[in-house]
Amino acid sequence: MRIKRLARAALGVCALGLWSVAGASAAGFTPGSPGLGDPFFPFAGNGGYGVSNYALTLDYTPGTNQLAGTAVISARATQSLSRFDLDLRGFEISRLLVDGRAATFTRDGEQELVITPAAGIPSGTAFTVTIDYAGTPAVVTDPDQSIEGWVPTDDGAFVVNEPQGSPAWYPVNDNPRDKATYDFSVTVPAGLTVMANGVLVSSTTRGQKTTWVWRENDPMAPYLATTTLGRFDLTQYSVDGIPAYVAVDPQLPKGQVLAKLPEAVRFYSSIYGPYPFDSVGAIVDSAKVVGYSLETQTKPNFPAMPDEATLVHELSHMWFGDSLTLAQWPDIWLHEGFATWSEWMWSEHEGNKSAHQWFKDLYNKPAQDTAFWNPPPGDPGTAPFLFNGTIYYRGGMTLQALREKVGDYAFFRIMRDWAQQNRFGTVTTPQFVALAKQISRMNLDAFFDVWLYQPGKPTSW
Repeated sequence: MRIKRLARAALGVCALGLWSVAGASAAGFTPGSPGLGDPFFPFAGNGGYGVSNYALTLDYTPGTNQLAGTAVISARATQSLSRFDLDLRGFEISRLLVDGRAATFTRDGEQELVITPAAGIPSGTAFTVTIDYAGTPAVVTDPDQSIEGWVPTDDGAFVVNEPQGSPAWYPVNDNPRDKATYDFSVTVPAGLTVMANGVLVSSTTRGQKTTWVWRENDPMAPYLATTTLGRFDLTQYSVDGIPAYVAVDPQLPKGQVLAKLPEAVRFYSSIYGPYPFDSVGAIVDSAKVVGYSLETQTKPNFPAMPDEATLVHELSHMWFGDSLTLAQWPDIWLHEGFATWSEWMWSEHEGNKSAHQWFKDLYNKPAQDTAFWNPPPGDPGTAPFLFNGTIYYRGGMTLQALREKVGDYAFFRIMRDWAQQNRFGTVTTPQFVALAKQISRMNLDAFFDVWLYQPGKPTSW
C-alpha cells in the first residue's frame, strides 16, 4: 500500500514539473512519516513538522448535516520535507495550497491526506497549508465501540474527539504531542449557538445566519477541540477574573450542580496551582447517544445534566489531561486516574466521604473480581481497554496509596509540581515516577510496579 501511494504522489509531483522533484531529492528532502507510532493509534499524527495554529472557518447546515470548511494551518518543518501528511476522514477537497501555491495530494487509508508541495520545504522553515473542503462530517467508532467526532443532535452537533475523532471534521496533525493554538469562525442558522474552546471574540448575525468566533490562545491537543452547536441558554460571568461560559440545552431539566463550577475551580487551583487557561465553562447538550462526558479544553462537554462528581471530574482534567497531556495513549491513567482521585478529594473537601474511605471501600473488592483489578492502569494492553474502569478506579487508588505511603506534605507537593512543571506540555508515566521519587526521597519503583503494572489485586507495597 505504501509503495502504491508513493507512486501516485510522484506522478502528482511530475505534473508540477520535474525540477522541483529533482531539486528536492538532491537537497536531501524526504517525506514526513505518515504516523507517530503511538502503540494504540500508530497512524495518528504525522512526522516532519509541528503545527503552531489552526484557523478553522466552518459553515454547517444541521438539516442536511453538511459541513463546508477552510482550514489554514500554520506549521514549521522539523526536517527537510519533500511531502507530508495530515489526518482527514472523508470530505471533498476543492483547493489545497502550501504557502499560497497549488500542491498535489492523494488519499490513503481511512485518514491519510498525503500532500506534495510545489517545492521542498527546508527544515526549520515556517509554512502555511490552506485547505477548502466540504461534505458530511464523520461519526467515528472507537475500539471500545463508543462514538465520537461530529455527532449530529436534534438541533446541531455534539463535537467530541477522544481519542481519534478530530479528523472527522478538520484536517489535523492528530497526535496529543503536537499542541497548537486555535481560531474558530463557525457559521450556523440564526438562533443556534456555537461553543468552542477559549474566549468568545464575537457573534454576528446577518440575515438567516450567525457567525460565532472563538479563540483558544493556549496550546491544545487536537482531540480537545470542540465546536458543539445547537440551541443553548448561554450564561457568561467571571471566576476571579477568568471568563466563564456555561451553555445549557433548554430542553434538559434544570439543576443547581453547575453553580458549583466556580468553587471547584478555586479548590483545584488551591492544590494543583493556578487555573491554566484563559477561560472556563461547561457545555450541557442533549446527546444521549454519546453516553459520556469529555474534558474539551476550557469547556467540558456533557451529554446530559451532570451530577456533582462528573462536573468536578471533568474540571480537574483542565490540569490533568488538558494543560498536562499524555504523550502516548497507553498512559491514559495520567488523565483518568488523576481525575478520579480529584473527585474523591472534592468529596473530602465538601465534608463527605474522604479519599481514604473511597480507597478503602474499593480495595475491599475481592481479588477474584478480576474485571475490577485488570488490566492494571499503567498497562491497558490493547485499545479496547483504554477507558476500562480499572484505569479510573485503580488509577485513583494508586494516587491515594501513594499519598498514604509518602505523607500529605510530599504528596501534595508532587501533585502541584507535576501540574505546574508540565504546564501545556506532554508527559509519560516514568516522568511522574521520577518526580515522586525525587520529592519523597523514597525508592518507589516496587510501589509503582505493583500498582500500575502487575495484574491482579495489589497485596503488598
